[in-house]
Amino acid sequence: MSSVSSLVAQRLLLPSLLSLLLLIVCVLSDDASTIPTQNMSHKERAELREEAREMFYHAYRAYMENAYPADELMPLSCKGRYRGVTPSRGDMDDVLGNFSMTLVDTLDTLVLLGDFAEFEYAVKLVIRDVQFDSDIIVSVFETNIRMVGGLLSAHILAEYLQKQADVMHWYKGEMLEMARELGYRLLPAFNTTTGIPHARVNLRLGMKDPQLKKSRETCTACAGTILLEFAALSRLTGDPIFEVRAHAAMDALWKLRHRGSDLMGTVLNVHSGDWVRRDSGVGAGIDSYYEYLFKSYVLLGDDKYLARFNRHYNAVMKYVSEGPMLLDVLMHRPHAKSRNFMDSLLAFWPGLQVLSGDLKPAVQTHEMLYQVMQMHTLIPEAWTVDFQIHWGQHHLRPEFIESTYFLYRATGDHHYLQVGKLALKTLQQYAKVACGYAAVNDVRTGKHEDRMDSFVLSETFKYLFLLFSEPQDLIINVDEFVFTTEAHLLPLSIAQLGNSTFSFRQSDEHNVLDFMRTCPSSNKLFPEKVRKPLRNFITGSCPRTTSGKRLSALDFQASNADHLRAVYDMGITMVSVGDRSQGKVRLFHSFYNAKSQEEGEMGLQFMQEMLELTKMQSMNQLAQLQAVAYALDDQSQDWTALMAGPSHFSPELIGEQFVEGEIVLASPLRACDEPLQNANNVAGKILVAERGDCTFVSKARLAQKAGATALIVCDNVSGSSGETQPMFAMSGDGKDDVAIPVVFMYNMEFTTLAAAMLRRPQLRVRIMQMVEFKRWQLAKEAHQNETAAAAAAVASAAMQKKKPDKEL
Repeated sequence: MSSVSSLVAQRLLLPSLLSLLLLIVCVLSDDASTIPTQNMSHKERAELREEAREMFYHAYRAYMENAYPADELMPLSCKGRYRGVTPSRGDMDDVLGNFSMTLVDTLDTLVLLGDFAEFEYAVKLVIRDVQFDSDIIVSVFETNIRMVGGLLSAHILAEYLQKQADVMHWYKGEMLEMARELGYRLLPAFNTTTGIPHARVNLRLGMKDPQLKKSRETCTACAGTILLEFAALSRLTGDPIFEVRAHAAMDALWKLRHRGSDLMGTVLNVHSGDWVRRDSGVGAGIDSYYEYLFKSYVLLGDDKYLARFNRHYNAVMKYVSEGPMLLDVLMHRPHAKSRNFMDSLLAFWPGLQVLSGDLKPAVQTHEMLYQVMQMHTLIPEAWTVDFQIHWGQHHLRPEFIESTYFLYRATGDHHYLQVGKLALKTLQQYAKVACGYAAVNDVRTGKHEDRMDSFVLSETFKYLFLLFSEPQDLIINVDEFVFTTEAHLLPLSIAQLGNSTFSFRQSDEHNVLDFMRTCPSSNKLFPEKVRKPLRNFITGSCPRTTSGKRLSALDFQASNADHLRAVYDMGITMVSVGDRSQGKVRLFHSFYNAKSQEEGEMGLQFMQEMLELTKMQSMNQLAQLQAVAYALDDQSQDWTALMAGPSHFSPELIGEQFVEGEIVLASPLRACDEPLQNANNVAGKILVAERGDCTFVSKARLAQKAGATALIVCDNVSGSSGETQPMFAMSGDGKDDVAIPVVFMYNMEFTTLAAAMLRRPQLRVRIMQMVEFKRWQLAKEAHQNETAAAAAAVASAAMQKKKPDKEL
């Protein structure tokens, strides 16, 4: 056997060996008594497998009988959703292309269920009915993962059935040709300066559609979730252009990482490569980029993708991971959290951790997600750091069930079968309707939404069926395939086909440290041992692991179960202040509540440290805050100030520096289109523009060009406030050409300012540091007090001179 074929053979065995090694680690654990989960009987597992099958067919038949050839089923209306016919949902409809998406997305699930007859019938329908020559703008990302991936997987399985089941001998590769045609219709999106594709493309006109002229932004996941499908398309057709373009996009994204943190943002400009949103996490906007880095290594064998994945993974675990939680940070300031909630798309992360061999944190995060599901019945679209609902929708997403499946495959722990059972029964109870399964508009009320995405059939029910299936129940060995992000199956044997026109070169930008995480972690622990300390993580009543070292305020993490128990033992209680979604708490200490006198003294010291830490943090935050100040009325000497945030791309007002001037609203308010309609009235004044439609720095340049002395950007999210949300610094694009101060103001603060502008049309404001405003106010008060004291002294002396001598 040649060295190349030996390498391929080793990689083909990788998934099986990974699962086997992790399973052996569990079996060799020294304390099997810690597993409380009751093993599920073969009978119950078979019953659940069949129930998952019935769930699939209930939804599939509802679609075929009431919606086909539409893209999606509307389960409450019991009819199909067509682009341009059904009332528009805005950008959500970019997933639709009037190409029978749900059926194409579902084809390979029919094969896994063993329904060859229905699969053959469905393939004939797709070949007969589906066409792509439509004047419709679609999402490149969604069309690739659902349509191109669905067609490729169905083609591969059709040829597989020809050989293994002696059926479908009439099939001659029609779906592969359809995938190639669709791929060519997506290619114009890749014609950018950076090679990073546009987010949207017109299926007929490419990028020549007038609506796409201003297309600039895309998300990291959108651009970085192309390679698996495009590489498979190139290698199956012999046409290299698709794989070449996808590799170029991945290389361009890698160059845009922050070199200090190795983190990526979530939204970028496809022409300049500048980051528009620098939030970095593992959820919406970036999730499948990480997934495709690792799976590109597994499918294609290119080591650079493993090295890149490991660099990003280490950064995520260093900055984003907070115990079992994953909280977004700023890529350029990774110690600063950018939001106080998590979204449901991050539920895929434990599954990816299992595949990469890092089992312990996968178990921990999955346990946190399981408790969120138990707390709210269904996992909401987003929840806060104290596990309250942020966005209440539940779209029947597959990510949590996907991770449950991979954890069960890696550990054999029946706990994950029980988790899957609860997920299945919950869907049956709360999502099943007469015409399929309906998304839940709000998990608090259980109200349904007229929506059943194609991924419900292609992923959610597929992973449920696989979870309860034994290997002998399946007609294919899934370990010989890679699951795409849409759960389509691509065979590992694709690596053997090669791409003769694309050369894989070992990059010198990686070193041996980038490959240190390529083996599974050997925790020698049952998953139950990892889950046990987190069993009541959300309620905070977890058992404490004692340690001889005193917990300091600087080390304290509210997400750490041991830390919460430790402060409780010190006699410290935490009480939520105001709306719990704000995450604000107040600490109280009592010797009587302490576990011992020693712990009580430790608690007192902890409280003193926390007080000093709070003071330091308050001063640091105050030093960064900007103030938009104005007099309360035209005659008054009393001023008030509204808090605002700074920017990274404009001059910083420090010390006694300030800008003062009359304030004027931009027209149009978003200040994105040049020139401003009221440009003649802007010169020498402070301009106000609303957030949205273009970048902060674009608004600043337009304001500067119009002659404004400063710019205030107000938030476009109703109800946002600096009192409840962390202030942030606006990011630029790396160019140092803005010479006027620019500050950001949340909606509630701007509402107050707008009310003052209505009362006083020529209102003048002063922009300065908040800390300087406070000092200015204190100095004014001190001066007023001194003046009042001096006047009182003069008056007292005058009174004394008027009194008779005998009274002195």
